[in-house]
Amino acid sequence: MAKVFEEIDDDLRRWIEEQPVWFTATAPLAGDGRVNVSPRGGDSFSVLGPHRVGWVDFTGSEVETVAHLRENGRICVMFASFGHRPRIVRLHGRGEVHLPGTAGFAEVVARHPENPSTRAVITVDVERVSDACGWGVPVMEVVTGERDLIRRNAEKKGPEGMDAYRELKNSRSLDGLPGLPGLRGP
Repeated sequence: MAKVFEEIDDDLRRWIEEQPVWFTATAPLAGDGRVNVSPRGGDSFSVLGPHRVGWVDFTGSEVETVAHLRENGRICVMFASFGHRPRIVRLHGRGEVHLPGTAGFAEVVARHPENPSTRAVITVDVERVSDACGWGVPVMEVVTGERDLIRRNAEKKGPEGMDAYRELKNSRSLDGLPGLPGLRGP
């Protein structure tokens, strides 16, 4: 049932864009480092081309994806259908972190609603596109809509508060790798 695709074609792009949630998986080079899986969602993901994707990275309590990509670039992005027609799609590739003021950042944020929690953009040069049956994924009813907690929290903190939060929480990964550049670590 599993298939490897040459590229993200129009049919696959449409399917990916219909999924309300996806997951990223990264890991540091150190064998004793922590593997990270992060859920993502909302109007923040873009298929940029047949071998390239990107998304708006919102401020969170950790910075593992950013730190791992800055160290080694390895990433897998996974989409799973929770509807009646099962399917899993994985995009393996090399990721890059783009900060505000760069062309990569501008390219992706222009495609999505503005959000005061935006801290970076991630792009992935996709090297392998594959799917799997997804038979083990339960059928669930998805209630669509954005949780506005990220936006409201960022608006409440304001730009200076967000900078302070990022400095405290996003300067280093759990394993001590550098997170967002220009920030002091704990």
